[in-house]
Amino acid sequence: MIEKDVLLSYEAKEIELNKNESLFSEGGKANFYYQILSGQVKMYNLTETGKEFVQGMFVAGQSFGEPPLLGNFEYPAGAMAVQYSKLYKLSKKQFLLLLKENNDIHLEFTSMLCKRLAYKAMIGREISVYPPDHRILTLLQYLRKQSNKSSFTVDLTRQQIAELTGLRVETVIRVVKKLETQKILMLENHKIIM
Repeated sequence: MIEKDVLLSYEAKEIELNKNESLFSEGGKANFYYQILSGQVKMYNLTETGKEFVQGMFVAGQSFGEPPLLGNFEYPAGAMAVQYSKLYKLSKKQFLLLLKENNDIHLEFTSMLCKRLAYKAMIGREISVYPPDHRILTLLQYLRKQSNKSSFTVDLTRQQIAELTGLRVETVIRVVKKLETQKILMLENHKIIM
């Protein structure tokens, strides 16, 4: 989202995370802005029974964990690398200075946060009100819309879809097969195509 040259000019550092390495924990203090250079990071919560609920999956070019940084509160979720990842890490002080000195980036950033809020509201409604097939279909349609493509290959595993919708993997597998039978989606080499 923020150009590499801009980040580096504000003293961003490049860091590496191995697969399943934690970046920060729920309840931790937010001191840095993070933007992914390569790889994938998830933000998640663990329930009392140890079940993982994924708040979001982030890939190259995306940032995450900004609300606690801007709002001065603790992280409401943890962050962990899904695969080997490289990130830019920028101190809170430098990040705030960057936003103050770059109005166009600040506006773009605000727009991105608003879109995330809309997604959270949609997922919250889905999980609290709708059955599994509706939840999964809404998530897949949202992802396709974000891609701006008429035909979209879902780049999530069944496990990741389950974590994003609050369902069990077995339920996701069953619903995806049902949606394929109904010709709502297609499966090709185990990939979901919308």
